[in-house]
Amino acid sequence: MELDDLKQIWNETPVKNNQNIKIMELIQHKNYGPLAALKRAYLKQIRLMSVIPLVLLAANLQDVHKVFNSVLFWSYVAFCAGIIMFAYYNYRIVRNMQSMDGVVKTNLEQQITLLERRANLEIITLRCVLLYFVLLLEVVPYFQHYRMLDKWHSLPVLVRIGAYAGLGLLQYFLNKRIKERKVGRHLTYLKEVVGQMQ
Repeated sequence: MELDDLKQIWNETPVKNNQNIKIMELIQHKNYGPLAALKRAYLKQIRLMSVIPLVLLAANLQDVHKVFNSVLFWSYVAFCAGIIMFAYYNYRIVRNMQSMDGVVKTNLEQQITLLERRANLEIITLRCVLLYFVLLLEVVPYFQHYRMLDKWHSLPVLVRIGAYAGLGLLQYFLNKRIKERKVGRHLTYLKEVVGQMQ
């Protein structure tokens, strides 16, 4: 009787589609594929944002006290820390996606959608941060004196506003392209691949 039950269970167990196995191998591979590329992009972002404040600090070693009292420096450190946390959270999502097994198509789709939303949120946040730094550049000289900012404020107001507008337009177009090249195309490919799973 037990042998008949085992045969029945064996016959009722669905055989995994060969295509699903190949797709999961592509997704789970540690060195190549869309998830590996996303992990590399997030790790580069973490490393870059970790190094930049140290470079700023090293460039001003002759007057470290002034750097530590600078609103601009601490604002930039907070910005870098925010980007690091954001990229680390995205990295963890991608790492978890690599360890999933083949029966979680819906979960993979949800994670991809979450990463897409977070990429769009990052673009919007970077625009807000640019606006914050523009306002900071205009207000800081009233509280702290920097040679560079004194020179900047000696320019006519219309020139400064034009420079800020140009920087805003440049950021608007560049952020979308950079995000598409580093993250967007991999997410699009993942959506196509996961859509082929059965």
